[in-house]
Amino acid sequence: MTSQPTLNRRPLDLGTSSLGLATGCVLAFMYLPIVTLIVFSFNSNPVTTLPLTEWTFDWYIRAFNNPALLTALGNSAIVAFAAVAICIVIGVPTAFALDRYDFPGKVIFRRLVILPITLPGLITGVSMLGFFSASGVSLSLWTVIVGHGTALTAIVVTNVFARLQRFDRRIEEASNDLGARPWQTFIRVTLPNIRSSIIGSSLIAFTLSFDEIPVTFFLTGRDNTLPMYIWSVVRRGITPEINAIGTVIIGVSLILILAAVYSLNEPGAGRSQAGR
Repeated sequence: MTSQPTLNRRPLDLGTSSLGLATGCVLAFMYLPIVTLIVFSFNSNPVTTLPLTEWTFDWYIRAFNNPALLTALGNSAIVAFAAVAICIVIGVPTAFALDRYDFPGKVIFRRLVILPITLPGLITGVSMLGFFSASGVSLSLWTVIVGHGTALTAIVVTNVFARLQRFDRRIEEASNDLGARPWQTFIRVTLPNIRSSIIGSSLIAFTLSFDEIPVTFFLTGRDNTLPMYIWSVVRRGITPEINAIGTVIIGVSLILILAAVYSLNEPGAGRSQAGR
């Protein structure tokens, strides 16, 4: 007779089990409200309450036939894209200046660049409102764009600067030795190596700009953005249309994140092309 192997069962680890339970509670605390929003966006009952009734897409149809909501959504997209453009145009050269050059007051300058993301949005909004009022500038989407760009540029600076600190400068030197011009070295060598940090920081800046309320509240004029529209509506109660547009935003955000991850993991995405 052959003896059956005995299975060694690991004893129950109370510490590991407690950590797993705590992790599950934290995840539930974070994501159950999102699941609730998605579920009620398909509920035919206009009142956000249990039990659920029939499933329907009517609230999505109404949301995308709501002119005020669509206008606010378009304004938020315009502000977010423009703010990201400002962050990249200002943030990337600033990161290069901090990494490549030594100049008087460099440490103080770096601290001042990071300061906007450490300040509460309320302080940033009030200070920029005072600046625009003293300058005689009327509040509009342009002031919101400038405010978001000012507050979020530090995200691009810090991420690109951190990537440049890990960048092997010998690759650029090899490109120059092979006869590449400085702009060719930047486009074919440096940019592919810092592209992930630019894309990642741009996604963060876009997300923060899209749902920013404190700065927008003080700098917006007659044009509403989506967070301001939702805030004005929910003061009178949650509507299924808000659940529907929130679900769409969650879905689009997931698609953008997956697309960014795919582009960052694409074979040869960060490979130097100096020898081409």
